[in-house]
Amino acid sequence: MADENRKAFEQLASDAGIPTDESSLNTKLGELTSEAGLGVNNDSNVSPFWRFVQAAVTVPVLWLINFMIDNVLAQAFVKTATGTFLDWHAWAVNLTRKDAVFAEGQLQFSRTDTSVALQIPAGTVVRSTPINGVTYRLVTTSAALMAPGTASVVVAVKAQATGNGHNLGAGYYILLDVPIAGVAVTNLSDWLLVPGANEETDDELRLRIRNQYSAINQWHTDAVYRAIISDFAGVGTGNIFFEHDAPRGPGTANAYVLLDIGNPSAQFIADIQSVITDDGNHGHGDDLVVYAMPETSYDLTCDLWFVANTSTADKTTLQSDVEDVIRAAFRENTDYQPTLAMPWSLFSFSQLAREIQELFPAVQNVAFSLPQITSEMEIPRLGTLTVQEAA
Repeated sequence: MADENRKAFEQLASDAGIPTDESSLNTKLGELTSEAGLGVNNDSNVSPFWRFVQAAVTVPVLWLINFMIDNVLAQAFVKTATGTFLDWHAWAVNLTRKDAVFAEGQLQFSRTDTSVALQIPAGTVVRSTPINGVTYRLVTTSAALMAPGTASVVVAVKAQATGNGHNLGAGYYILLDVPIAGVAVTNLSDWLLVPGANEETDDELRLRIRNQYSAINQWHTDAVYRAIISDFAGVGTGNIFFEHDAPRGPGTANAYVLLDIGNPSAQFIADIQSVITDDGNHGHGDDLVVYAMPETSYDLTCDLWFVANTSTADKTTLQSDVEDVIRAAFRENTDYQPTLAMPWSLFSFSQLAREIQELFPAVQNVAFSLPQITSEMEIPRLGTLTVQEAA
């Protein structure tokens, strides 16, 4: 518990007349003995009587008071409640913690020799390139046939485990656990149909509870639409943005959805729109259209300088690791935690350079081809990315 929160709870108990430390508790006990007319011949702090009181009363009572401050009072407020206690606060405003979800989507299998038919079996495992030592795997959920003359086929896949780490950007899933001769595989930019998600954290649930207090009247304000949209797995309340200037006339607005990692597919956006429009979750006269956050693409070059005596093999590894950090900043993986690109913000490459040097001490200097990116209602994405040793 943060110190400022504990001090607030101590003050709350003190205001209620409850002593919160040994000195004030002993003073209170002294007052009670006087009020009761209990005469104590030896009234010093080290007298047998007060030593007994200290052992039998003061210490156990302080245990109970500290337990109340650190646990009972802390769990009584949304800001400081955790775990099951926070779930109860959510239940009180008709919310439940979102479960972990398996990512689902489509991968493209392609080949150059199209002379014969080829089947991609169900259960085919495709893995990502390693990112910070972590490999993610998808499994095909049905068989797919590549008929003669067919160069590529799109196959449905599901992650082997839950979590948003599987929502990788385009081009990460390129390795077959069991190679198929002449066949290459990749995930395209719109491959993700159902975003994977971790179980909702206390902080994420706390934000939804806070928003629910604004939405509780059920007038169709931003808070109500935010509550509806953030109920979908993988969408946090802080990743929903509204455009209010009546883009299609009076009573119209747009909502733009952003994922922490990866791109929401057209089907995912359509599912959100259907809940709002087809299920009647919109206000009378409201016209709210949901979109994926618009994207702007940037080609980027990153030059690296290494400390003396860095081996060629280590340089190659560092270049790959730095590339993953940069891609994490642009929401293509979650295995590093640099400052993320955001709409309506300034993305500083000098800040990203500092974060890279903190992660990798063998990188002596970092220079980017762009100084910064200033965003409005769009999310910066990487077009081409080149990470190289400085000449």
